[in-house]
Amino acid sequence: MRNSPADSRLLLASSSPRRAQLLAQIAVPFTRVAPSVVEIRAEGETPQDYVQRLAREKAAAGLEAAGAPDASLWALGADTLVLAGDRVLEKPRDFADFESTMLALSGVEHSVLTAVCLRGSERQFSRLVETRVRFRHLNHEQIRAYWDTGEPLDKAGGYGIQGLGAALVESISGSYSNVVGLPLEALVPMLEKAAIPYWCEETALSGGRQP
Repeated sequence: MRNSPADSRLLLASSSPRRAQLLAQIAVPFTRVAPSVVEIRAEGETPQDYVQRLAREKAAAGLEAAGAPDASLWALGADTLVLAGDRVLEKPRDFADFESTMLALSGVEHSVLTAVCLRGSERQFSRLVETRVRFRHLNHEQIRAYWDTGEPLDKAGGYGIQGLGAALVESISGSYSNVVGLPLEALVPMLEKAAIPYWCEETALSGGRQP
């Protein structure tokens, strides 16, 4: 049975189009906000602690941006890191930085961590999900050709598995949607606990409500 979106009060505290698309995929009605959160890793902070802290801060900022507390209102914060060993792979600064990243990932496994936080006025649910991704062996011509598509520029780790970057991947162990930026298998139980509907008929027909 499909749910009605009428009573949904979910704020997506993210400007990521990919996270919005994943919510729309399972027909969750939501409103998007883009709170400002400083993303600086503290000295001695592990990547796991860092990504979880950012998810919590984004959810809290999203709820604060809504104004007066409302028990029916929830904010969803998420953050994704790509790790090669203990090295956090950020968005590439330039081609040299991108090429270094791709050569480090060529033919080996790396980790994608996404922390998810669903925060209400009185309760909060959080999860950290890890997926292992193995790249094909890449040569300089392939690396340059992918860079020239323009896709790597705004991607953590320098690639998008949901786009042209799928051609780089040899295998994946774990959640695919986690690598895209929002692990749905972790999120859906949170939505159920918060009584936030999914599979909403109006949302499914419209492709998601994303003001």
